[in-house]
Amino acid sequence: MEKFKTVLDLHLKYSSALGYGLVTLLTASGERIFSTVVFQCPCSATWNLPYGLVFLLVPALVLFLLGYMLSSRTWRLLTGCCAPGARVRCSSGLRGAQVFAQISVAAALAPLTWVAVALLGGSFYECAASGSKVLEQYLCRNRTGCTDQLPLVPCSKDQKSDLQDLLKELKAQSQVLGWIIIAAVIIVVVIFTSVCRCLSPVSFLQLKFWKIYLENEQEIFKSQAKEHATELAKENIKCFFECSHPKEYNTPSIKDWQQISTLYTFNPKDQYYSMLHKYVNRKKESDSIKSSEGDVMLPVLGFVDSSGINSSPGL
Repeated sequence: MEKFKTVLDLHLKYSSALGYGLVTLLTASGERIFSTVVFQCPCSATWNLPYGLVFLLVPALVLFLLGYMLSSRTWRLLTGCCAPGARVRCSSGLRGAQVFAQISVAAALAPLTWVAVALLGGSFYECAASGSKVLEQYLCRNRTGCTDQLPLVPCSKDQKSDLQDLLKELKAQSQVLGWIIIAAVIIVVVIFTSVCRCLSPVSFLQLKFWKIYLENEQEIFKSQAKEHATELAKENIKCFFECSHPKEYNTPSIKDWQQISTLYTFNPKDQYYSMLHKYVNRKKESDSIKSSEGDVMLPVLGFVDSSGINSSPGL
């Protein structure tokens, strides 16, 4: 049990890092399977370019869209936006755009991993580049008969053939591009994280405390919600079979649920650790907690909206 508890503690402590690592590993593994099992370059001047680009970019697009779908912040931002009378609440311009940009950055991890790993492998790029008229002028410079041979490069098996020189050049270009993407992503992530932490109004230790609070709040919320829902369901079923009226249960109103489900905003005057925390500490029951003067959205506090009962929404 002690070993299991240690593993569980490590998972809770490094859940984000483990999640990103797992996404990266699965994406890289998927790319290897595609390139060795599914991908077969047609070696045609007409089809090489579209075929190679489809395998290089379409899976990346699918992973990018899945990144949006699996983010709880996406659904927190969009839920109820099309309901009657909700346009004013959901069209809060700059704040919504800021959250959307943060979601997009997180969703871009898997597709960029796919593209980088695919370029390091070289198969997709070799096929696409060998059918490109633009690259043909560069690759076939000072090479006789290269124009007709270039589309056949990905299918060349003859080690003595001049086509192997073209194949090596295409693979080198692909790998260089792959390493450039990896380096660029790491540099951008380091700069973005450093700037966010540098501008953070919350100290390092308070951020650690904040994350511990959210983990416990969500765990207790899930437990209490399950207990309350079970009791309510039992009472309703009991009254149905006994043809009686149920006793009164106090449940939050639609307005209450909407308020604690909105995007978190930070205010240095009143530091609340979640929208639920802010809701229960409001001065008057009629007060709205959605927005007030001095509220700001900080990228370093994006984890507040990301936390939820489940890591991914039910679709």
